[in-house]
Parts: sequence; C-alpha cells; structure tokens
Amino acid sequence: QVQLVESGGGSVQSGGSLRLSCAASGHTYSKTCMGWFRQAPGKEREGVAAIYAFGGSTYYADSVKGRFTISQDNAKNTLYLQMNTLEPEDTAMYYCAAEKDVHWVPPSALTALSPLQYNYWGQGTQITVSS
Repeated sequence: QVQLVESGGGSVQSGGSLRLSCAASGHTYSKTCMGWFRQAPGKEREGVAAIYAFGGSTYYADSVKGRFTISQDNAKNTLYLQMNTLEPEDTAMYYCAAEKDVHWVPPSALTALSPLQYNYWGQGTQITVSS
C-alpha cells in the first residue's frame, strides 16, 4: 500500500519561500516518477514539478522554472519542493503524487507533468501567498 503524506504548507507573503515535504511509504519503484501538482479553486490540477528517480531528471512547469526546485532523499523516502519567490498566483492546494508505471528511459516533460500519469496521491497541503 503506497502512502504519501505532505507537510510544509502554510501562508506566506509574496516573495517568500516555503519547502514542502512528502513522506512516501510502500513505493520503491526507482524507474518511475514522483511529482508535485497543484489545484486552485475552479481550475484543473496541474503539474508543477516532477523527478525521475533513476538518474534524477527533473521537470518543471514554465510558471515555476527558476523559482521551484524538486528533490528527493532516497534514504528518507522523502520528496521535497523548495519554493522561492512565491507569487499570489502560486496559491493552491499542493499534492504529492507517485506513479507505478516504469519508464526505461526518462519520460518527456509532457508525460512527467501529466496528472493522468500518476496513480497515488497525498491528501494535499494548502499554500496561500498574499500580496
């Protein structure tokens, strides 16, 4: 049973930083992706950042490139999202996700950032950025 538990959400002013953590249990597929997604009220869930564990390829949505950094600590089975220079447009519920499909080569960004690719989801953590 795969379980993903996010933490680190909260409220911050524009320009501030936050770091999200996702503790994963039961997920040991190295040739798969894990990612961060977000969903704002009235909007579809969108991919923010993803990482292909085998080799460490990373993928980012254009809106967060240069501001967000995804990383993972395999020893701790934990996924992180460092978010800097936060903007009000970053306000959303943020979800950690993991897939079970194996990729023998790093997937495309389109694949890695697609919510449809992911099978396991955390409960979400709210990020609110005020101007």
